[in-house]
Amino acid sequence: MPDRTVIQWDKDDLDALGLLKVDVLALGMLSAIRRAFDLINGFGGSKAIPGELSLAAIPPEDATVYDMICRADTVGVFQIESRAQMAMLPRLRPRCYYDLVIEVAIVRPGPIQGEMVHPYLRRRCGEEAVSYPSKDVEVVLKRTLGVPIFQEQVMQLAIVAAGFSPGEADGLRRATAAWKRKGGLEPFQRQLEGGMKARGYPDSFAEQIFKQILGFGEYGFPESHAASFALLVYISAWLKHHEPAAFCAALINSQPMGFYAPAQLVRDARAHGVQVRSVAVAVSAWDCTLERCEEGRPALRLGLRMVKHLSQAGALRSLAARQARPFTTVDDLAERAGSTGVIQRRWPLPTRLRSRRSPAPRGLAGERRRARSAAVIRRERRPGRSAAAACAARRPGHRRGLCQSAVEVAPSSARAAARGAESARCHHPSGVVESAERSAGRRGRLGDHPSAARQREGDVLHVIAERLTDLSHFLGDRVVAAWNFH
Repeated sequence: MPDRTVIQWDKDDLDALGLLKVDVLALGMLSAIRRAFDLINGFGGSKAIPGELSLAAIPPEDATVYDMICRADTVGVFQIESRAQMAMLPRLRPRCYYDLVIEVAIVRPGPIQGEMVHPYLRRRCGEEAVSYPSKDVEVVLKRTLGVPIFQEQVMQLAIVAAGFSPGEADGLRRATAAWKRKGGLEPFQRQLEGGMKARGYPDSFAEQIFKQILGFGEYGFPESHAASFALLVYISAWLKHHEPAAFCAALINSQPMGFYAPAQLVRDARAHGVQVRSVAVAVSAWDCTLERCEEGRPALRLGLRMVKHLSQAGALRSLAARQARPFTTVDDLAERAGSTGVIQRRWPLPTRLRSRRSPAPRGLAGERRRARSAAVIRRERRPGRSAAAACAARRPGHRRGLCQSAVEVAPSSARAAARGAESARCHHPSGVVESAERSAGRRGRLGDHPSAARQREGDVLHVIAERLTDLSHFLGDRVVAAWNFH
């Protein structure tokens, strides 16, 4: 932002200067939820609920959503998609919103180090009786079955059970967060244990509470923070369950974020019945979008952002050319999208859109290998240069490359036969290159003069063209149709 300076501060320095500290969290899931709502509303709304979809319109406490969460089917869901959370979900089995609040907070270093996880699970499953040392403690810990899980509960326990003032309880919270770096918990420990003993609490209870306080020094979750996160957990889980296509598209369009790569998200969407359509330069936008299936359901159309090494600027230029007039052929794409100014690593934009690994031009060329080969030939062809010469220039000096690139456009069964024939010819004494070299030798050793080198290259290419013509009779007309060697 213009005229904006960002200065990094240590939080303890801010406290020493008396400056207000406010934590601002930039959550990628908020962007993904907004994009999902836009996709669904632009598609015509959700069949699950009438009207425009928004945070306030999502119906609360959907039992089918909680069923999905209990199965740990949470790839892409906010906060509960990690392996640790997935392992906890079938054990805790959330059935309401507050269960999600606890789920978000309990799989943290603080509760784990403070040995709070297993007691809570045993009490939730009925394996251990829930007990409270006093009515005051019950008020504080009842919602978490007698186990302190949140930072606010620790501060409240210090007030009601040890006689801390609110200011002293806040000082305990600050000291807990910094005790590993600076120490300073000893006075609070004496005050806590002395206050609880004076009010009739057993020493074991005081020691247990202090041990849990030390665990929060590793990382404890405030309840208000967990409650805010749990809302996004439920919203993202609802979208995954009821609108999996839009949810997957929104996650991919919001990358990088979360634990899973786009390929894993696409695989999970297919497993949930989403029809995924590949990248197509004739119809794909930069982002992933929704298209209507025959049954009326939304299908996921992958965007050009999925093409590896393709820049957004280059993709947007091709989209602008497509908007003016739809592409008709691969050459039309290359001519109108252009490659000037978008060379990345080695290949220009049209070549990247038509690469072997990119399905983007399949609707134009019919077969991605043929599109890639045509793009490479077109890029390296110069005025007065034949297609065969351009083919040879791809990998000069590589004996197998001279004829391998010519047969890779054949269909799978023909390619298998071609590879065997090509390998035999390249390695047999009467192979293509050896025959070309002998042919050049019969015409006389031409030396190292540039014109002689060009003539030798022409001899080699002449023999290659003859042998490939013979090979085409064995494979059929596909090779000849794709490659004009005459």
